[in-house]
Amino acid sequence: MAQALVTGATSGIGRAIALALRSAGHRVVATGRNEAALAELAALGIESLVLDLADPTILSARLAAVQERFRPEILVNNAGMVTAPGDFCDMAEADIHRLIATNLTQALIVTRAMAPAMRAQGRGHIFFTGSVAAHAPYPNMAVYAATKAALGAFAQSLRLDLSAAGVRVTEIVAGRVESPLYKDVLPAEARAAMYAGQTAVRPEDVAAMVLAVLNLPPHVDVARFDILPTRQPVSPQVPAAEKSK
Repeated sequence: MAQALVTGATSGIGRAIALALRSAGHRVVATGRNEAALAELAALGIESLVLDLADPTILSARLAAVQERFRPEILVNNAGMVTAPGDFCDMAEADIHRLIATNLTQALIVTRAMAPAMRAQGRGHIFFTGSVAAHAPYPNMAVYAATKAALGAFAQSLRLDLSAAGVRVTEIVAGRVESPLYKDVLPAEARAAMYAGQTAVRPEDVAAMVLAVLNLPPHVDVARFDILPTRQPVSPQVPAAEKSK
């Protein structure tokens, strides 16, 4: 079975994908900042690496060491974040830089560290966790949407760069997924309202799709898949966070 690297694997979609890959027999290395969550994954047979992907001062060197020791054939670029939703005009400049670094820049750097070896060996599969916010207008999420749109454009262009080498690239376009993404930026009542009236996609559903795409014959590449709640006929809205008084 293949070796896989999953970023942002300590919760939500990333954790579900890491567990699904391990259950399918792959050797998995999971990265994240939460040492306790990584320890839980390690107890389940998943190798863990504490890594802050938003810190460019150490990222390239740490990734080079991972590539040299591990040589992943599957890369899941899942690490990402949101800031408190709200009008762009009220957004702190520091949050703009943090969103771009975490959602976009780190994914490019991680991919740059892993893709050349895949190209050289003539096989591999790279996934990017995107969002429906990249493909439809969303209020209160302008910079987040911009980072995911840029990530989606990168994924589709990278697919063309690597297609001749037999390396596959897939963008995961997730709709309303019930995950901890908004836990630190929205109160519990607001999060509950986001999921009211529909059956949200579960992280395990996204992981199942990733396995399905991986198991397709090597001559087939799913460039993008959208996974949405059945009862989500329109783009869901994200409420603005309450301003501190």
